[in-house]
Amino acid sequence: MKRTLIAGVVSALALSAGLATSALADIKIAHIYGKTGPFEAYAKQSHDGLMLGLEYATGGTMEINGEKIVVIEKDTQLKPENGKALLEEAYGDDEVDLAIGPVSSGVALAMLPVAEEYEKLLIVEPAVADSITGANWNRYIFRTSRNSSQDAVASAIALAGENVHIATLAQDYAFGRDGIAAFREALAAQGHEIVHEEFAPTDTTDFTAAGERIFNAMKDLEGEKKLFIIWAGGGNPWAKINAMDPGRFGIEFAGVGNILAALKGFKDFEGMEGGTYYYYELPNNPVNDWLVKTHFERFDSPPDFFTAGGMAAGIAAVEAIKKAGSTDTEALIDAMEGMEWETPKGTMRFRAEDHQALQSMYHFKLRVEDGVEWAIPELVRELGIDDLPVPIRNQ
Repeated sequence: MKRTLIAGVVSALALSAGLATSALADIKIAHIYGKTGPFEAYAKQSHDGLMLGLEYATGGTMEINGEKIVVIEKDTQLKPENGKALLEEAYGDDEVDLAIGPVSSGVALAMLPVAEEYEKLLIVEPAVADSITGANWNRYIFRTSRNSSQDAVASAIALAGENVHIATLAQDYAFGRDGIAAFREALAAQGHEIVHEEFAPTDTTDFTAAGERIFNAMKDLEGEKKLFIIWAGGGNPWAKINAMDPGRFGIEFAGVGNILAALKGFKDFEGMEGGTYYYYELPNNPVNDWLVKTHFERFDSPPDFFTAGGMAAGIAAVEAIKKAGSTDTEALIDAMEGMEWETPKGTMRFRAEDHQALQSMYHFKLRVEDGVEWAIPELVRELGIDDLPVPIRNQ
């Protein structure tokens, strides 16, 4: 009887140890993003893309070397203080191996020091501000999303030309300020200067005063006149300023690409040009083919702007863990610096100096087609990694 009891205890201890080992073997990833708030549409796309990326990269198993991937979701509500606290909770209480997110650049900037304090990886997706991999960067930060400079360089290449005059309008926070600073620099490299800059609060709905200042700065200029707008979320400055009839001064709109919901409002701007990050018909590669097909099957709609980015982040996480052979942070950093991997946009590469993902961008021109709800960004040309001189801003 004693022998039976001892055997039972040993078996129970072994089972307990096995369960503990199994639990510890899970690969835990925190997705910290603004599920609620003005960027809710961006957040849903990002999360859907992340889960599709993990699925694609693991061949549908959601496992790496037999270890299950567990994704823990946390909602920042677009508040920087929430992002900071939730990342601390993820690293400390949840003991995640790495984190991905957030949507907002302002939230991302609050989260960066937490990654450094805990010495854990944060893969930034889809926040864009240059300062994330620039002045505020640390070695635990990798970014799969494009940065403001990539938007700016692509747009400058698309828009610059002889006797072209460009004014700008952007949101008065990190995304807009960094974006225009990068665009100004990229235009200077093309031999151009910005004629006039306007910054407006993120909740602006009345663009009358800003529009009048832009018109006054451009109305007497000779040549092509373009208003380049960087804007995220609500407000719709294009429609509001268009209602003021910029065409009477020969002013046309220009800008970066956007999500499908926003492109619905661009049907009045056929012929508008700029540089874009993604539109589902632009890339030509097997990963994008899988994403488009799978997204239509599951959601009855095409993948959107941030779906592709979320997928790129998910694939990057899996490929990094495979390459490192573990989830040890230092091993992951070694594996990811200079790492190339395939995404819906083709090959991406983490630049060793600042961990920014170098990637293709697309020079587009809007086309309107009967039966399509949105303006279609038609490819003028793909701008590959070697076509985009993206500055290193953390040195």
